[in-house]
Amino acid sequence: MHITLRIGLAVLIVSAPSAFAAGTKAPLQIVVSRQQQSLVVYDGDTVVATSNVSTGKRGHTTPTGIFSILEKRRHHKSNIYSNAPMPFMQRLTWSGIALHGSNHVPDYPASHGCVRLPSKFAAGLFKMTERGIHVVISDRQVTPVEIVSTMLFQPNQSRPPQPPMSDVPLRPALSQLEGGSVEVAMTDSRPAPWLLDDDRAPVRILITRRGMMETLRDLQMLLTALGHDAGNPDGHSGPMTLAAIRSFQTAEGLPVDGQVTRKLVEAVYRKAGRAVPPNGVLRIRRQFQPLLEAGITIERPEFALGTHFLQFQDTEAATGQGKWFGMSLDNALSKATKHRLGITVDADPMEFNALQRALNRIRVPDEVRQSIAGLLADGSSLSISDTDTGLETGEGTDFITITRPVTGG
Repeated sequence: MHITLRIGLAVLIVSAPSAFAAGTKAPLQIVVSRQQQSLVVYDGDTVVATSNVSTGKRGHTTPTGIFSILEKRRHHKSNIYSNAPMPFMQRLTWSGIALHGSNHVPDYPASHGCVRLPSKFAAGLFKMTERGIHVVISDRQVTPVEIVSTMLFQPNQSRPPQPPMSDVPLRPALSQLEGGSVEVAMTDSRPAPWLLDDDRAPVRILITRRGMMETLRDLQMLLTALGHDAGNPDGHSGPMTLAAIRSFQTAEGLPVDGQVTRKLVEAVYRKAGRAVPPNGVLRIRRQFQPLLEAGITIERPEFALGTHFLQFQDTEAATGQGKWFGMSLDNALSKATKHRLGITVDADPMEFNALQRALNRIRVPDEVRQSIAGLLADGSSLSISDTDTGLETGEGTDFITITRPVTGG
């Protein structure tokens, strides 16, 4: 659904200070539109505050996607732009993208990558937010709506969560921006990850397709167990892995090409007497730390899932049930990515019930659902994407999903 917020924007800006003064602690989410040059703060599907912004100019484009606030600093200066002041800085990536106040916020993209806010609004927003609050940046204006689906998790019929997974990969945070430098919000020493003693902190759930790293990691373990030493099962192909694949292919009378194909994977699993794992994966982080990983099934995998974001809140004490509010984002996959994932039909985020249709294709094992039910708290979120989170997800982050806008032909 395409919604334009320019009409009435001034009225909402005027009303923003009263919302800030209220000091609401409801699970909020922030949506930035690059086309509208606007920022909207939502409590569920209710607008709390809004403002004009200035995003990155050509050559320093602000990335679109799903982020969360990683760090807050009332007083901050840019490392690379002559110590330019960046008051009320709220960091979105460790590579340098942030929300911050400025005395120069024109109604067009003018920053070096960050999202500039009017100084007074930035101060009020800083008081309202906490680390971990989600920020969605999109080209077109998107708005959360309540989503009802049997696939969505609810905190009932729960059981104790599974132990933390020790093999969830943490990748370094590197920029995926379009060339050039950015308005970096960096410090010399990174603060410790957000660690709380409260086991009711909101969790971050990611559903995506099973990637090559997971496939290769399991393949390495199985090959070694079958007597073909593939070395350390790290999910990266190296000389030992290549030699192990060729050894297996020779022993089984298969074409010896050293390639990881679907037929090879099926042959290895069949030889090991195991079923091929599902084609999707569900990961959970809490307080910026990996917590759980499990296999899930994506039906009709030739159809793209699209990219969607949902947040859980408004839990009723009487029923223990809460509401999910979601939105769909543009994300144009490259031909190479679609070929690698076996996608032949693109997702259309403007399609009626696009998010609902994506949810209907996801199958999560009952035991996993039960574990997630025991973890849910107000402010928990669910991201769905065909591609993994990329290099911005790393130590001290939630799942960060970088998207690419759909462009005309």
